[in-house]
Amino acid sequence: MEQNINALLEQFRAVAANPKKAMEDYIAETGKGVIGIMPLYAPEELVHATGFLPMGLWGGNRSISKARTYLPPFACSIMQQVMELECDGAYDDLSAVVFSVPCDTLKCMSQKWKGTAPVLVFTHPQNRGLESANRFLEHEYAVLQEKLEAITGVKITNAALENSIQIYNENRAVMREFSHVAAQYPQVISNKDRHAVFKARMFMEKSRHTTLVKELLAAIKATEPQPWTGKRVVVTGILLEPDGLLDIFDELGLAIVADDLAQESRQVRVDVPEGNEAPLYRLARVWQNMYGCCVATDTKKQRGPMLMDMVRKTEADAVVVAMMKFCDPEEWDYPIYYRQFEEKGIRSLMIEVDQEATAFEQARTRLQSLAETL
Repeated sequence: MEQNINALLEQFRAVAANPKKAMEDYIAETGKGVIGIMPLYAPEELVHATGFLPMGLWGGNRSISKARTYLPPFACSIMQQVMELECDGAYDDLSAVVFSVPCDTLKCMSQKWKGTAPVLVFTHPQNRGLESANRFLEHEYAVLQEKLEAITGVKITNAALENSIQIYNENRAVMREFSHVAAQYPQVISNKDRHAVFKARMFMEKSRHTTLVKELLAAIKATEPQPWTGKRVVVTGILLEPDGLLDIFDELGLAIVADDLAQESRQVRVDVPEGNEAPLYRLARVWQNMYGCCVATDTKKQRGPMLMDMVRKTEADAVVVAMMKFCDPEEWDYPIYYRQFEEKGIRSLMIEVDQEATAFEQARTRLQSLAETL
């Protein structure tokens, strides 16, 4: 059984480590193209309904040189990495790139795109509680649908879109279950492997990813959970990369039992609602239903209570904040939920995340101190 688990995990690791091969394999297998999806939220179901592969563009881990020509040094490292990869031609085989523009840097990136793939931009309304906001976003998605149809040569029918919505909702549900099960088996699923399973979903057709995750869950559940002698933490932020950071968590016995990472669980937090309304309208409702995210305006500031509820449900010992360097929306949220933690006696630690980093000694020292105090 352990051998089966490792074999499945190796498939996720391979895809997460080599998205270019995943793209080439998909094109060779299906004859369809690939469309890049920029962070944070896009209606991937629209792309999926064309038969093209939606592929997440979340940067990488390389030194930055060319990107400095187009972006200021205080742009977040994800966008710096994306621009560097773009300048190196990494995205030249994409059929298009879909941009949502919830932050200033993403707006800038959508205008500075230098690649050969056409850019498809849409806007999420920030006054999300209004019905008119739903209708506005539905219209934005309709325009995006027309552009996708023109690029792919595929008519997106309501039946195809409904099928894609079901596939994505199933994948979200399975990934939520995976997060729950992984928390019970930290000896079996390391933090780095947990991340690989989430990251691979950005580069795989979702029904295939769902099938593999179901097989992994069945294999894990067939083993007996063992007592965990380390500590349990909840992580929040945009992402927790490079893998060198996750290695430190594993070395120190800090098991990630839940996350609020934009690259991971925020992607699977909200399903497309069921109902008799048109599929585009229901896709728009996802944005209204999103919660606890720094780029989705929340006047009630529910991120802190949400994180504290995660701590309670998982019996976590602390919250680790993975603060993306130069991410203004994340930095604006932090003082609010940090104060809420202090009031409720929730231990927390903030570490800085930079995808360009190759040394993590400062983060190691801070995490080691946390582990020792816990």
